[in-house]
Amino acid sequence: RRGGGGVSEAGEQHGGGSASGPAAASREAGGTGGAPLRVLVITEDDPLYVIQFFDVFFGACRPEEIELLGITIDDAFHEPLHKTARRMLSFYGPVDFVRQCFRFAGVKLKKRSIATLAQRAGVPLVPCASVNDPAYVDRVRELAPDVIVSVAAPEIFKKDLLGAARFGCVNIHSGRLPVYRGMMPNFWQLLHLEPHATVTVHEMVEKLDAGGVLRTLDVAITQPGDGGDSLHRLIVETKRRGADVMLEALRELRAGEAVATPIDMSEKKYFSFPKPGDVAKLRKAGHRML
Repeated sequence: RRGGGGVSEAGEQHGGGSASGPAAASREAGGTGGAPLRVLVITEDDPLYVIQFFDVFFGACRPEEIELLGITIDDAFHEPLHKTARRMLSFYGPVDFVRQCFRFAGVKLKKRSIATLAQRAGVPLVPCASVNDPAYVDRVRELAPDVIVSVAAPEIFKKDLLGAARFGCVNIHSGRLPVYRGMMPNFWQLLHLEPHATVTVHEMVEKLDAGGVLRTLDVAITQPGDGGDSLHRLIVETKRRGADVMLEALRELRAGEAVATPIDMSEKKYFSFPKPGDVAKLRKAGHRML
């Protein structure tokens, strides 16, 4: 649906190109005039969860509607692997951490990655050290995208990058805005016993998770009284169904029909990465991590 209330599951980010926002900019231009919408994607290297989005997205993109100019795949946490491992051990606990390690090893053995999916789909890789590096921003301007799509991009986009696309930038966030701004929105929606998780596609502005909402979708959460749900299942489903929501938003931008619903920031909250005590509360409430 249109409107409603959006960051990698660890931290989905976010700021817009045109001062009026992508929806207004595309309407003013009359969309793309029938040409395919030129899209550059920026994401993080996550072979377990974010890849689920691209399993659907690449397969559903029609070249007559959306021209994928390239994809930039950034490091997830911008930290040494051993620090990420410690972070995940603290988050999942020893048993679920080992289970996740086996899952990670399995996808690595199969050489399954967002990069390999992109290559199979014929989408060029656009490397960078940082998406805010002036050389990268210059490269983006050369590509001349209509829209930059952020899918769990791990870096906050600065002003130059936000202004590098013709219409601006859009982000997908797995939480209702502005209540579930910040990191791991699916976790916090589970912990707070929400009846559903809200997938949000929104315009990017310099203020984090504050741009107008283009599309939302509610994904039902199984409540503890009915057996409870798992963070793993919820992340996978919101990523996969989120790909369709993003495609709907991009088609509306192409047609010049997108409408952005402003966010009421008086309701804003911000959540950081969950601590072990938060995970204990989630399990006590009747939900699972995996």
